[in-house]
Amino acid sequence: MATDYLSILSDQLEELRKTPWESIITRKEEQEVNLNSPLAQVVIGVRRSGKSTLCAKLMMESKLPFGYINFDDDRFGKLTRDDFDPLLQTLYRLNGDFKHLLLDEVQNIEGWELFVNRMLRQGMRVIITGSNANLLSGDLATHLTGRHHKIELYPFSFHEYCQAHNVDITSYSTKAIALRERALDEYLFQGGFPELLNLNEAEQTDYVRSLVRTIVEKDIAKRYKIRYVETLKNIADQVLDEFTNEQSSFSIQEKHRLSSAHTAKNYLQYIQNAYLVYGVPRFSLKSIERRSVNKYYAMDNAMVAKREGALLTESLGPRLENIVAIELKRRSSIDDQIYYLRKVREYEVDFVRVHNHHVQELIQVTYDFRDPSTKLYNREVGNLFKAGQLLHCNNLTLVMAYGEKRDIVQDGKTVHCVLASDWLLP
Repeated sequence: MATDYLSILSDQLEELRKTPWESIITRKEEQEVNLNSPLAQVVIGVRRSGKSTLCAKLMMESKLPFGYINFDDDRFGKLTRDDFDPLLQTLYRLNGDFKHLLLDEVQNIEGWELFVNRMLRQGMRVIITGSNANLLSGDLATHLTGRHHKIELYPFSFHEYCQAHNVDITSYSTKAIALRERALDEYLFQGGFPELLNLNEAEQTDYVRSLVRTIVEKDIAKRYKIRYVETLKNIADQVLDEFTNEQSSFSIQEKHRLSSAHTAKNYLQYIQNAYLVYGVPRFSLKSIERRSVNKYYAMDNAMVAKREGALLTESLGPRLENIVAIELKRRSSIDDQIYYLRKVREYEVDFVRVHNHHVQELIQVTYDFRDPSTKLYNREVGNLFKAGQLLHCNNLTLVMAYGEKRDIVQDGKTVHCVLASDWLLP
């Protein structure tokens, strides 16, 4: 039986029309999408981060006629490149003439990039969403040769989380500060996936388990034709269980008895491409060290403990460090790099922020710095001073959930102690 394109696309359009767009939070990435550009606008990021909502909201609010296809619809079955023209004809039948085309999760269809290229040549303004970084580094770059603009979208930032919960982010009254701190403690565990906001604890767990399973099985195993899916799942679990810790392709190879470190390296790259984790390399002048060892951070804190088989950890320090890592990634431009610094058996600094190959800032993260022990003080503040001297950097920051906002001066260098609930807000 032939696929009923008209019925499916009509249902998708009706869903857009029924959505209360005025109640949807405006996200700053909306400003990066240029609806008048001849370049394909590619909004990319982890599944369920709000890519489709952002793009549809832009189009609906623009009042411009547009065509919309959500390829992540199970009713389509197995589409091929031969289906693009019949789908396009159906869109014209539904919408009349239009110059904007929104393609949601289009990477599911083999040969999609050739269709997009043809649409661009014909003057169509194309907006694409996708859940795999290889969309840009491989498929799109090969066929569009620079005719695209990338916008990365992450789950809600702490700022957006506060907006969604109507938390005051401007007042510095005792009440406002306390409510922001409460919101941060909730954000440490709940994370920022937009759809989690209206779910109870059990529903959140089911949601995250299903999401992670889909990412591993569909966005990684199916896309890269991985034969040993169970091994892939185990590696993904290990990387997420040991978030904020150093991990290498060699350690992955050894633990999971893979044929080579190269295979382990590929698996780690696939996991990153699907936006399941974000890898931060070790700061080193030796390129081999930057390539071989990373710390991995979950793309959202919800993935840490709510997924199936997760190690249940109540540790707050790593959760805060994870949030800071993703926020640094969110704020980074194409000229920025984020590293961590580790001098074995000497000291470690959580983040080294580099811009145009110059060290700009060193950042330590700790949860509770209200009454630090000598050991904690030396680990956090002392290590910043040591690293600042080593890297000739005077911009030293300690991000803490709780503690006294102040400057600590030593030998002409200053560590700025800031509250995470302030640092995370723009």
